[in-house]
Amino acid sequence: MASASRATPDKLPAWQTLKQHAEELKSVHLKTLFGSDRSRWSNFTRQVAGLTLDLSKQRWDDDTLEHLLALAHDAGVPGAIDALLSGKRVNTSENRPALHTALRLPADAILNVEGEDVVAGVHESLAQMERLVCRLHAGQWRGATGKPIRHVVNLGVGGSDLGPLMVTHALADCRPRDIHPIEVHFASTMDGSQLADYLSRFNPETTIFVLSSKSFTTIDTLSNANTARDWLLGRLTHHGDFASTSDVSAELIVRQHFIGVSASPEKMSEWGIAADHQLKFWEWVGGRYSLWGTIGLPIALVIGMANFRELLAGAHAMDSHFREAPLEDNLPVLLALAGIWNVNFLDIRAHSILPYDGRLEYFAAYLEQLEMESNGKSVTRQGQAVSYSTCPVLWGQLGPNAQHAFYQLLHQGTQPVVCDFIAPLKRYDEVADPDTRRHLKAQHRLALANCFAQSRVLMLGDDALDDDGPRPEHKRYRGNQPSTTVLLDKLTPHSLGALIALYEHKVFVQAVIWDINPFDQWGVELGKQIATDTQAIIEGEGDIARMDASSRGLIEAFWAAEQDE
Repeated sequence: MASASRATPDKLPAWQTLKQHAEELKSVHLKTLFGSDRSRWSNFTRQVAGLTLDLSKQRWDDDTLEHLLALAHDAGVPGAIDALLSGKRVNTSENRPALHTALRLPADAILNVEGEDVVAGVHESLAQMERLVCRLHAGQWRGATGKPIRHVVNLGVGGSDLGPLMVTHALADCRPRDIHPIEVHFASTMDGSQLADYLSRFNPETTIFVLSSKSFTTIDTLSNANTARDWLLGRLTHHGDFASTSDVSAELIVRQHFIGVSASPEKMSEWGIAADHQLKFWEWVGGRYSLWGTIGLPIALVIGMANFRELLAGAHAMDSHFREAPLEDNLPVLLALAGIWNVNFLDIRAHSILPYDGRLEYFAAYLEQLEMESNGKSVTRQGQAVSYSTCPVLWGQLGPNAQHAFYQLLHQGTQPVVCDFIAPLKRYDEVADPDTRRHLKAQHRLALANCFAQSRVLMLGDDALDDDGPRPEHKRYRGNQPSTTVLLDKLTPHSLGALIALYEHKVFVQAVIWDINPFDQWGVELGKQIATDTQAIIEGEGDIARMDASSRGLIEAFWAAEQDE
């Protein structure tokens, strides 16, 4: 990334120029910007890898972009891109590379990182994952009592859950035909509520669990895994409800009903997971960037390995664009600069993600972790407190549902919000029945009409109406809310891979400009540590007297409730 001796971004010349420029532009309405520039759409729209990025509804002009590009150069973005993709130690607080992009390099690529070609190891792990996927898809994976597996439950949290959950939902239509039926499920909550539902309905003879944890110490995941193991042992051993005529050993049950995905093979082995059911994960891949590797096992189980490799290829296409395109035509860079402009110069610190396709239901939740865990930082890479805003608050849901929930605030609230609208241009071509296809395509056109209309109203307000008559104040809306639209030619594994990589690289570019490390999460680690200490006190193994009054009161309320049972 940028030099350790560089000035903080707010001291860079381009930052000061942008501050002055923002004062001049703050009073200019988006409708004026469109009215004065007939080529605005072409000037602020770029296309690559099956994506169209429309930034024309941002509250900026050509001069703004010129100044922002100068800021990117001043902040060292070109060198930082090269450092990221070539395997330099860009994760400064943990002194290691951030090589999620290596997970999607083609097999014939070479990436030497500190004397080791990492590509060979990546593809070896993919080959091991493919062997497990093929066994399950062929119905050849048998549980401890000899029955083929029907249900796979992924036990993970954060990046080990959100990424695979989002992608499997988005690409469920890509499920391969003529395979043994496998259903993939996700359990992440530490309270056990999701898992309890599965255990009440599934047959333990035909259910396996995937333990996905980079460190293999995540308490949420291990508590669910221990519950699942006890459930299997209680049901499948010789005294259980599903016992066969011969004794089924605990060792066989754990072997046949658990797969591990971790960077810690020794911990997986200690837990009891068989070596040939372990999938490798590297320390140089952060959890929220990990779906591209073996953490993506649930994805491959749903869409097949061929489609999984297409997902990787789409992301790699965006990686290549990110490396090669000049900053002024670089989609991740431009998306990042729009965010910098909104947060740091227009003081817009709320950002809503609004997909107009039900398959992208979990995309907003995925981006919430990607952006806020990465860039929710208040200290520079040199350990200095920042004096400027960094990551905005990110939130959102499916656009058609959100229109009936929180769009009122977007249109007439006092809080300015920037929105990202996301939609595919084509859908339902694969539906065989012509009448059904016609009706579904009409619904898709309806969704697109709403998507395009909402960004137009955010921009123009009342002026979006043909009616020129006076409107009462409670019906007035002045518009001027910025938005971005990302269009996919079609939602496929390739285009989804490119879309996710677009946002990954956007986050990185913003981190470079803000001079923060997007690859650590010490706040999360602190929370885990305090939770472990608090759990000990709840279990009666710690000193409650050292707790604050509120925490003491909460714990004592829990103790009292337990005594009443």
